[in-house]
Amino acid sequence: MSNKEKEDGVCESKLCFDLDSQCSISSNGLAQGIGLSMSNNNITDAISICANCGKGEEESVKLKSCTACKLVKYCSRDCQIAHRSQHKKECRKRAAELHDQKLFQQPQPPDDCPICFLRIPVLQTGAIYTGSIYYACCGKVICSGCCWAPLYDNQGNEVVNKKCPYCRTPELQSEKEIVKRYKKRVEAGDPLAIHDTGCWYKDGIYGYPQDYSKALELFHRAGGLGFAKSNTNIGYAYKHGNGVEVDENKAKHYYEVAAMQGEAQARHNLGLAEGRAGNMGRALKHFMIAVRDGKSDSLETIKEMYLNRLATKEDYTKALQSYQTYLSEIKSRQRDDAAAADEKFRYY
Repeated sequence: MSNKEKEDGVCESKLCFDLDSQCSISSNGLAQGIGLSMSNNNITDAISICANCGKGEEESVKLKSCTACKLVKYCSRDCQIAHRSQHKKECRKRAAELHDQKLFQQPQPPDDCPICFLRIPVLQTGAIYTGSIYYACCGKVICSGCCWAPLYDNQGNEVVNKKCPYCRTPELQSEKEIVKRYKKRVEAGDPLAIHDTGCWYKDGIYGYPQDYSKALELFHRAGGLGFAKSNTNIGYAYKHGNGVEVDENKAKHYYEVAAMQGEAQARHNLGLAEGRAGNMGRALKHFMIAVRDGKSDSLETIKEMYLNRLATKEDYTKALQSYQTYLSEIKSRQRDDAAAADEKFRYY
């Protein structure tokens, strides 16, 4: 079981846009064809012919779309190469538009708690994530309220010994037993267990030597299985040179992958980067999406942008409403009781 998650950098939501953070334990174009500019009205007709030589599908030629812009087709690789100089500018423009459409979509929320069926809250306070706990016995992430709530047996008697609230397996106390249970989850291909083990290598804890290369290997493995926080950590590694050469482009790529998978910290980091570059419109878009996913740092940043006339009153109002919507999805009396009883159960 693990509810403390360490990291090297703590995110600051100030207008300096200085620091990004990693995750810890617990992504109307025009086409040019055959020398003619095609508007949206005739793209459908023109796309059925080769943009370079004019061969059509009716001539038993199998056309393949440009993989970047999807606006034009070619009958062969040679035609694509020959047409590149004419098509390159509009292709890049349309590809960027398509990428932004995907990037700035509000991602799907994470899975609900399997016990109370409410949205899993995520709160990052310094180097600690609270709001939920991962149980390696069954591989379930349980919200703080259900972790804190008492357990009862079939006769209605309260269970004194601590057990997993989902599968009722007794909790482990020793570090050796915890590591052994995690190894079984890693062998089973559990991305969260793989991610956490990567964090242990990164920080050199739980008996593991500090090894950034091994940590990155595990982050790549978990990220390939769709675990967004691992992609955030890969981006952070490339941003700060942890085990790899500093590469801003790769850092941005992995942050974007994680953000599109619904990772609010990666989204916030992208907003900070756009703010540093002076792209306040794009920064605001990232912060708005992160706020809807419960990132209070992004809400504070939008407030600072508003106070400094970099965002409108309507922008800040919308951000406040989005955050209130998020809170309405995660709040419950049981979670409030847990937060009041123990600081480690705070969830907003």
